[in-house]
Amino acid sequence: MDVEQRRRQLITVALDLFSQRPPEDVSLDDVAAAAGISRPLVYHYFAGKQSLYEAALRRAADDLTELLTASDQLPPGEGLLAVAGRFLDFVETHGSGRFTLLRAHPDLIDGVRDAAYGQLLAHLGVETPGPRLEVVLRSWISVAETAARWWPDGRRIPRAELESQLVHSFVALTAVGAAHDDGMAAVLRRIVAEEPADGPFTEAATALAAL
Repeated sequence: MDVEQRRRQLITVALDLFSQRPPEDVSLDDVAAAAGISRPLVYHYFAGKQSLYEAALRRAADDLTELLTASDQLPPGEGLLAVAGRFLDFVETHGSGRFTLLRAHPDLIDGVRDAAYGQLLAHLGVETPGPRLEVVLRSWISVAETAARWWPDGRRIPRAELESQLVHSFVALTAVGAAHDDGMAAVLRRIVAEEPADGPFTEAATALAAL
C-alpha cells in the first residue's frame, strides 16, 4: 500500500470511528487497531489525532458535497428529487453520524449547504435568485438535511414517499413565497410549465390545488 492509499485508509477508518463515538473517546490506538497497523505508523502519516480528525472531517464534507452536486440534466422536479435522494443516499451509506460530525463544524457544513444551494439553482435554471427564493432554497436544504438525519431511526416513512414529500414541501414553500413576490410567482409558473405531466412538481401542484 503506497503512502496515499494508506492515508486514505486511515482517514476512512478514523471517520467511521468518529461517526460512531464522540471524538474524545476515539484514540489513535483505536484507529491503528481498526486499520491493522501499529500506533507509531499512524504518526508517519499524520502529526497526531487532531490532524487526522481534521482530515476525516474534510473527507466527510467533500464526499457529501460531491454527492449533492453530481451533474445531471433533469427537469426541475426530477432534479430536486435527485438532491433529496442523495441526502438519503449519504445516510444509508454512512449512517447519520457523519451529519452529526459535520453539523458540529459550521465552516464545513455551511460549505456543503452552499454547494447544495448552487446545485438547486442550476436545477431550477435560476442564475440570480431574489431574496425570497434564497430563503426558500436554504430553508428546504435544512428540511432535507433534518429528514435525512432523522429517517434512518426506524425508517417510519418509506424512502420513496419521503423523497416525494420533500419535493412537495419545496413546492409549498415556493407557493407561499410566490403569493408575496412576482419574481417567485414567475419562477414557480415556469418550473411547473417545464415539468412533465407525471413529474413530481406537477403532482405536488395538483395536490395543493385540490386542498
